[in-house]
Amino acid sequence: MSQVEDFLSKEDEQAIVEAIRVAEKNTSGEIRVHIEQTTSKVPFDRALEVFYDLKMNETQQQNGVLFYFAVADKSFAICGDKGINDVVAPDFWNTTKDIMTVQFKFGNFKQGIVDGILSAGEQLKKHFPWSEDDTNELSNEISKG
Repeated sequence: MSQVEDFLSKEDEQAIVEAIRVAEKNTSGEIRVHIEQTTSKVPFDRALEVFYDLKMNETQQQNGVLFYFAVADKSFAICGDKGINDVVAPDFWNTTKDIMTVQFKFGNFKQGIVDGILSAGEQLKKHFPWSEDDTNELSNEISKG
């Protein structure tokens, strides 16, 4: 098995997908998680490529958030679309990464990812509340590369 498959158990993946569902329940925002083995690029640059590959830039309110992980490199990045980036505090994504890193240092990868997702979900809920006509524009499943 590759490190991508070993990074999270099936139960961990289900808990992360459930965290995405919970976070998106109160917002029109969209959250995705992408995991791959490694990248030769700066993690944030690679995250942006994945963001566009997953068509996260096509959400109606430009409020998609991607959590990107290169497991062999032990690196990750968070990128949000213009709509969310325009309204959160300038240090929000770094603060979210810090929250996640606390768990990662203890090997609690699932919990770190869940904490990050729920933190992003709170901001999305605050700035992009759910409305009657909202649809789930993007899959909640974890994508792998």
